[in-house]
This record gives sequence, C-alpha cells and structure tokens, in this order.
Amino acid sequence: MMELAEHVLNLGVALQNEGSQTATSGPAIEKPAAAAIGIGLAALGSGYAERGIGAAAIGALAEDSISTGIAILMTVLPETLVILALVPLFVG
Repeated sequence: MMELAEHVLNLGVALQNEGSQTATSGPAIEKPAAAAIGIGLAALGSGYAERGIGAAAIGALAEDSISTGIAILMTVLPETLVILALVPLFVG
C-alpha cells in the first residue's frame, strides 16, 4: 500500500515538474471555467437534494400533515445553494 502511495506521489511531482518547464505556464483552468464547474456541481447537488425533498413534500401534502407554504419552502431551500454558488462568478 505504501509503495502505491509513493508511486502516486512521485507521479504528481513529475507532472508538476513537467508543467513548469514551459515558458508560458498559467493556471490549469481559467477563473470563468472554474466558476462554471462550481455552479454546475452546485446545481446538480441541489437537484439531487430537491428530488427527495419534493417527493416527501408531496407525500406530506397528500396526508395533510404539513401546509403548502412549508412544502414550497422546503422544496426551494436547496436552490439557495445555487444562488450562493453564483457569488464567485460576480465577485471574482
């Protein structure tokens, strides 16, 4: 197991050294692309969370155990994650 860890570490060092030999080295990914990846992953995560919450909210509404406002609030709550993920796009 330790041999595998050392091999992976040596590979990472070799890749870092290989990339630094070029004259025009820059970031591996530009800021807008990084922001797009972050927003996309946040949207996927909130969609995954909303899937279960929506089903539970509909089930609770069918049984009259919660009000409609609470069901809507709980369903929309994961979307705040995407709104917060948009902050680096406008700040950076």
